[in-house]
Amino acid sequence: MKMVKVDIWSDVACPFCYIGKRNFERGVQMLEGEQDIEVNFRSFQLDPSAPVTTKDSVHDMLVKKYGMPLAQAKEMNQNVTQTAKQAGLRFDLDNVVLTNTMDAHRLSHFAKQQGKMNDVIEALLCAYFVEGKHVGDLSVLASIGEQAGLDKNAVRDMLAGHSFKAEVNKDQEDAKAIGMTGVPFFVINDTYAVSGAQPPEVFANALRDVTEKEKLSQDAVCTDAHRCE
Repeated sequence: MKMVKVDIWSDVACPFCYIGKRNFERGVQMLEGEQDIEVNFRSFQLDPSAPVTTKDSVHDMLVKKYGMPLAQAKEMNQNVTQTAKQAGLRFDLDNVVLTNTMDAHRLSHFAKQQGKMNDVIEALLCAYFVEGKHVGDLSVLASIGEQAGLDKNAVRDMLAGHSFKAEVNKDQEDAKAIGMTGVPFFVINDTYAVSGAQPPEVFANALRDVTEKEKLSQDAVCTDAHRCE
């Protein structure tokens, strides 16, 4: 079975990152075990300067960011909610608690060390978009870590310092280096990129295409050298 590596840049505060994650997972399911897929989540902050605590709603944020009327902002969020529903997700954007996502990303890197990164990413996205939890609050993050199978006290100790901040920043520097301007962003085997919350079929086809192209390339090398090592 062919091993395929997928790096996924995303932010906990990005609704399309959750939608894209779910569509990607459905795309993988469509392959029915054709590939052995290794997923690695990479950190990206839509607004690194965001405060940890604010009274603004997600609607207020759009009004301030784009200068649109409140009614238009609410309509945009309703459309996002409908898109999420099509992916099997039930967003509650009215109760989203805006915050800075640095500590949430630090938690995901801590979880990676223990093989729990995907579990933590899923729990963080659900907490933010479905459950209306404050994912910038350290006690909430500790509980999310525990929910995903991490030691709660170990999570608290890690969050109390500055561990994994460098890793979060490195992911964002890598994103800039490859010209990334938004998330979600998927890079397959370091060569093939898929941008945005694409339908499951797009992800399935992209994964198949990468495998097929690499197979053809390998076959060409083997034919030229008369052997494969």
